[in-house]
Amino acid sequence: MRYAEHLSNNLPIGSGVVEAACKTLVTQRMKCSGMRWRNPGGQGVLTLRSLVQSHWFENGWKLFAATYCGKVTKAATSNVIPFPEKGGSV
Repeated sequence: MRYAEHLSNNLPIGSGVVEAACKTLVTQRMKCSGMRWRNPGGQGVLTLRSLVQSHWFENGWKLFAATYCGKVTKAATSNVIPFPEKGGSV
């Protein structure tokens, strides 16, 4: 690693910054009592948390919205049980 070059560009050269990021980004959210995460759920939480903490949430959300769009269709009504009207008997 070119320490002098990185220092002259005000870049961190120690592991303290990375360790602090791991603590605030990952440990405080993912290792709470009783929590269990699988890869997809944990990755989703960490991705959103990193966007929020880096103040990039708006840009990140625009990217997610543009990338992950699904077609919504009307559900079939033949198998739907309607709620009773107000004042009606159950």
